[in-house]
Amino acid sequence: MIEFKGSHFGRAVILWAVRWYVAYPISYRQLEEMMAERGVKVDHATLNRWVVKHVPWP
Repeated sequence: MIEFKGSHFGRAVILWAVRWYVAYPISYRQLEEMMAERGVKVDHATLNRWVVKHVPWP
């Protein structure tokens, strides 16, 4: 089960960003720009931490 307790951002925002990173060939900096265009100010390093934490790697 994915744990979001204590997260600064909501579950929907985190999953939205992680899904975009996994589904499309974009960098963390490009994803940071995409999120900013949609009103979510988040650093590319934070996006990296979300992907590492929430993507089940084989």
